Amino acid sequence: MDHDPIRASDAVIQRLRANHPVLIDLTTGRVERLLAALGHPERRLPPVVHVAGTNGKGSTVAYLRAIAEAQGLKVHAITSPHLVRFAERIRIAGELISDEKLEELTDRLEAANAGQPISFFEITTVLAIQAFAETPADLCLVEVGLGGRFDATNIFDAPAVSVITPIDYDHLEMLGPELSKIAWEKAGIIKHGRPVVCARQDEEALEVIEREADDRMAPLFLMGRDFDAWEERGRLMVQMPDRLLDLPAPSLFGGYQFDNAGLAVAAALTFDHELSEDALGRGVASAVAVWPARFQRLTKGPLADLAKARGADLWLDGGHNPHAGRALAEAASRLTDRDPRPLVLVAGMFARKDAEGFFRPFAEMRPRVFTTTFESDIAATPGDLAEAARQVGIAAEPVPDVTEGVRKALDAPGPPPHVLICGGLHFAGEVLAMSRETWPT
Repeated sequence: MDHDPIRASDAVIQRLRANHPVLIDLTTGRVERLLAALGHPERRLPPVVHVAGTNGKGSTVAYLRAIAEAQGLKVHAITSPHLVRFAERIRIAGELISDEKLEELTDRLEAANAGQPISFFEITTVLAIQAFAETPADLCLVEVGLGGRFDATNIFDAPAVSVITPIDYDHLEMLGPELSKIAWEKAGIIKHGRPVVCARQDEEALEVIEREADDRMAPLFLMGRDFDAWEERGRLMVQMPDRLLDLPAPSLFGGYQFDNAGLAVAAALTFDHELSEDALGRGVASAVAVWPARFQRLTKGPLADLAKARGADLWLDGGHNPHAGRALAEAASRLTDRDPRPLVLVAGMFARKDAEGFFRPFAEMRPRVFTTTFESDIAATPGDLAEAARQVGIAAEPVPDVTEGVRKALDAPGPPPHVLICGGLHFAGEVLAMSRETWPT
């Protein structure tokens, strides 16, 4: 069964899925074939920053984009998945791809592909690269889709810099099960002689990354060794080899965002030493505007209206694996320390995810949990998800949909709670899709 977790509401998605292979073999061969048929647009791009990792890829790309744009640079970007509309995946010189451009490029790619098998993500990647090659810009940000070594995006021989965010257990059916195997996949984006900026890693993952960098004679800049980032007096401190930067706090909520923002600053300075400290600071402080569903405060839409009527606050996060669960629990703990009211989770997740691992970091906080489902054939049932929470000592109640979950979260007696909708980007996208006011732009 094809279980690509996208919302098939855009007509273009159906066209791009038309030649999706029956079996996915993780190679770059189909992408390379189509790029060759198009005259190799990947060779006509501005400097490329290639970002892989398990968690923090999207946030790191968001900080990089905000920093570059604060400097006045034009930035292309491809990210995944989209939350509401397909166009969110592709930004051309800072703007979402237009419907007209999307249709015109899809026509051309269909003709060039000539009906040969190619996956949805592969042809989307080629479409983005073709669009980028046709529009002048100063920088191209490319987020890996899955893994890295055999990902459709891994077709750049000499990126300006490769970036590896924290590696943890996820997509075990494709990449795992050992952490070293997952790290080997992620480290596949390292290229001969090109710099690599790497987040703090588990020792098992780091050994693999260091070996790959050595084999390719790629300079490795490791957080905690060659540079560092931390929170001090509510600000972001970034220690580079030649200077200490004192920057505003990251705009995205959570202590882990200091690491993500610091990683982005180090990556930016690795390939562009001329970036001003003012641009670095403004970028770090403004990225919330470009990266939704990452501990996002929801203030608009029908669910936010319910929360406001009760005097509660409503948050949304798309994290979906144990590492994301730890980061999210830490962010929620900061929130409740600052404003000690009850925490309630409304959770939906794909069935193949490690739900127990996601919930376990919340166990000491003992939040109330309402588990639900969303529009997907592979979503976990509310009952199964509730049982996963109970297995780690958290009381949970299944509910039929997210609206009912939020209503129940707000109905309890006592102070108005902090309500956190969480469990996956597809689930978060369904929440954002409920009102045009919350569509990502």
